[in-house]
Amino acid sequence: MRPTSLQQYIGQSHILGPDQPLYRAITSGQCHSLILWGPPGVGKTTLAHIIAHHCDAEFITLSAVTAGVKDIRDAVEQAQLSLQQGRRSLLFVDEVHRFNKSQQDALLPYVENGTFIFIGATTENPSFALNNAVLSRARVYTLKKLSLDELKSVVNQALTQDDELINAHISIADDSLEQLCQGASGDARSVLNLLELAATYAISAKGTATTKGVAIDQEVMQQVAPQMVARYDKGGDHYYDLISAFHKSVRGSSPDGALYWYCRIITAGGDPLYVARRLLAIATEDIGTADPKAMEVALNAWDIYHRVGPCEGERAIAEATIYLASAPKSNAVYTAFKEAKRHAIATADLDVPLHLRNAPTALMKEQGFGADYRYAHDELGAYAAGESFFPPEIAQTQYYHPSDRGLEKRIADKLQYLKERDQQSPRKRYERD
Repeated sequence: MRPTSLQQYIGQSHILGPDQPLYRAITSGQCHSLILWGPPGVGKTTLAHIIAHHCDAEFITLSAVTAGVKDIRDAVEQAQLSLQQGRRSLLFVDEVHRFNKSQQDALLPYVENGTFIFIGATTENPSFALNNAVLSRARVYTLKKLSLDELKSVVNQALTQDDELINAHISIADDSLEQLCQGASGDARSVLNLLELAATYAISAKGTATTKGVAIDQEVMQQVAPQMVARYDKGGDHYYDLISAFHKSVRGSSPDGALYWYCRIITAGGDPLYVARRLLAIATEDIGTADPKAMEVALNAWDIYHRVGPCEGERAIAEATIYLASAPKSNAVYTAFKEAKRHAIATADLDVPLHLRNAPTALMKEQGFGADYRYAHDELGAYAAGESFFPPEIAQTQYYHPSDRGLEKRIADKLQYLKERDQQSPRKRYERD
């Protein structure tokens, strides 16, 4: 059922529409090296075959999972031999992100000198999976999951073009077609596998096909259609998409949304403790001192999971998820820490003021170390008004700007009160603006 022409190819109209550059390049036979990035079953390998057909090029294929540098050299020799015979070659590398740097580098001279047209297929983000030298020599095209209507077209095309299905007079009811395509989750290969399974079961269950045909109906679908299993690839982009959706839901104060994405992760086989780790990050990044208890709640959920196991432990993480999503939000700690680190690097040459230095020896005391240090507990309200804890060059610095949400509103009020005491103090360490 693999299409052999663009007319048979279904999906990816955003790059293969008649007005698109790639479509015009393929139909004119002037193809360039490219990377096809997309989820499984969306037509990456098929498109590579079609390009080779339109370019009248010999199709050479490698799987990056099993191929090594020797296999690359063999493919190069094969392509060079074809060139000597006056024919171009197309080297297709499936799962190209599995190639290490040396394997990718082995391809570069031959991609550059035109020994072959290079097409790599990957389910991983090329920006992270491939080195810059490869990316600079091959244009990246993103392929998308097929829509429900496109999957229906794939099924209908199979029913009218596949000899075995035609000879068996297979038909499919509308509701069963809908169910079949829903279960494939945008994967053309998956929908064809389900169709083959359903057709085989229908024939065996209903007897030899007759001129009246054999229908794939709800009775058949109940037997062969698997549950719609959530798609979750631990090493792939979809994994990070789910985690990103979870984090943004908690940050956005949507407990229902956060709970949904958490359940999407764990029902698809994801690690609940990864979510627990992310909650700990959220507690300091997105909540901070607006609700310091958020950190404690997240830690407790982690601890409960280890103490009682997954069943109750997953529920503890769900509770922490709801608590953090409902908590007041502030990134004041996150931004203050980030700015303080940047400033510390930029001002690393500034000396520690004498009054803040330790003075464990008599010599150090003679040199003024610790001199005129004001012990806060001896001051009114345990606060040395007018004191400074910075080098004089950056005495006016402020990193932490508490929000007006949660506990930070009270913190902001206290800091404002202390600032007013500083301004009124006759004992200012450095004059302030």
